[in-house]
Amino acid sequence: MVQTLFFGGAMEIERFLQKLSSDAPTPGGGSASALAGTLSASLILMTAGLSLKKGKMKGRELRGMKKEVSGIQKRLFRAIEEDAASYEAVLKAFRLPKNTEKERLLRSKAIQKAYQKATVTPQLVCQQSIKLLDYSNALILKGNPNALSDVGVAAFLADAAVKGGLLNIGINLGPVRDKSFRKKMHSLTTKLEKRRNQLMKNIQETLNKSLAI
Repeated sequence: MVQTLFFGGAMEIERFLQKLSSDAPTPGGGSASALAGTLSASLILMTAGLSLKKGKMKGRELRGMKKEVSGIQKRLFRAIEEDAASYEAVLKAFRLPKNTEKERLLRSKAIQKAYQKATVTPQLVCQQSIKLLDYSNALILKGNPNALSDVGVAAFLADAAVKGGLLNIGINLGPVRDKSFRKKMHSLTTKLEKRRNQLMKNIQETLNKSLAI
């Protein structure tokens, strides 16, 4: 169903929203974060296209941007489904039998492995959405001024995707006992958060100066 979200009309979007609104554990915040990133990429593509006609950026730069962002859009779209699947794997691990010591040991290992794998898609969402913030910032500064509000929305959607991804890394990292893995993830999230803060500071300042907000 998610694969036809934007190609099956309003009805498919409505069905996805109903699923997201249900008490089922998936899809959840991770899938919503990936969707936010996908929407951000879509608006960046629109603004880049409009900036080919008006703006301070060269056509070659804009065409390169569109190619890169199109790839990010497709990757984040797939991540909507992938995030739900990764948490389903966590739930599946918890349902493993635990009647004997051997079964309990195997179950424990499976749970740990599933939680670690559940951080992979949020990492991707964060990393790709940071790139979208970079592109948004460039278009805010030099793109078509008539599309400033559109690319501003793109930036805020990308920011939501980054913050959502960080939250999902955090919650899946919580039960992980592997100290080296935890250290690696903390280092990554610290770098992502720092870069996100820098970009959003610049974006917000530029928007405040350019728009009556």
